[in-house]
Amino acid sequence: MKKKTIIAAASGFALLVLITIVAVALHQGGQPAPSASKKIKVVAAENFWGNIAAQIGGDHAEVTSLINDSSADPHLYESGAKDASALGAADIVIINGLGYDDFMNKLISAAPNNKRIVINVSNVLRAKEGDNPHLWYDVNRVSIVATEIMQKLADKDAPNADSYRANFSTFLTQLIPMLDTLQSIRSSYPQVPVAYTERLPGYLLASAGLTNLTPAGFASAIENGNEPSPADQAAMLSLLSTQQIKVLFYNAQADSPAAAAIKNAAEKYKVKVVAITETIPSSYSTYQAWQQAQIMQLKQALEAK
Repeated sequence: MKKKTIIAAASGFALLVLITIVAVALHQGGQPAPSASKKIKVVAAENFWGNIAAQIGGDHAEVTSLINDSSADPHLYESGAKDASALGAADIVIINGLGYDDFMNKLISAAPNNKRIVINVSNVLRAKEGDNPHLWYDVNRVSIVATEIMQKLADKDAPNADSYRANFSTFLTQLIPMLDTLQSIRSSYPQVPVAYTERLPGYLLASAGLTNLTPAGFASAIENGNEPSPADQAAMLSLLSTQQIKVLFYNAQADSPAAAAIKNAAEKYKVKVVAITETIPSSYSTYQAWQQAQIMQLKQALEAK
């Protein structure tokens, strides 16, 4: 499934878009007085959404991310009683949707609460069934999700709305280096061919203006935990052996013999490999720092001769 994304034509325009979003957000809700209310409890299925919520919530929110282990494969995650307990006490729950974290639907159903707000990122971004579920890699639209999180926090805790808006503004400002780096790649390496072992970086590559040559069947099989067909494996090997692609993206968190074989083949044929992760490793304190580091790895791989 191909997904069209739009990136600002220049860094100045990206900045203008972000400032406009901030202005709209700051205009909403008036100027409520500070309050010593208890912290808003937020539970996110994954730590990338949880990290964004924690940045916006600041001192007034207590955020728990259920999938938080950078060494684990999120596709294999199994929820437990601790997760159910956290979700039962949550004021706000954030799920990715599109089948990526279906376990959350079961937890939500098992602990009904008509006062709890559920943010489904796929609904916020109006994604359709069959779209690439790795929505946090759509860095051009992460600000839309952040806006929704900020607004829901303010709805739940109006006295501290100004704090949420200020934190939101800071978050948006810190997205600018990512957008600028993507624009630099788009300008310097238009339509350069690349591939990946699964769709994880799909939105990111589209935003960078690169051409994805991955056989759809190969990526789909890996993503679903299946063995790619011989034809798809042969097609991937051909891309590498003939150096039709400049960079191969490899999911460092997914343990697949077929994907590992492709990674090894890329190294054999001198194709640059960029290792990426599904969740934020402990070495990064923010979503922005994590994604910027991965985007810079892509830029450096493209620059290499």
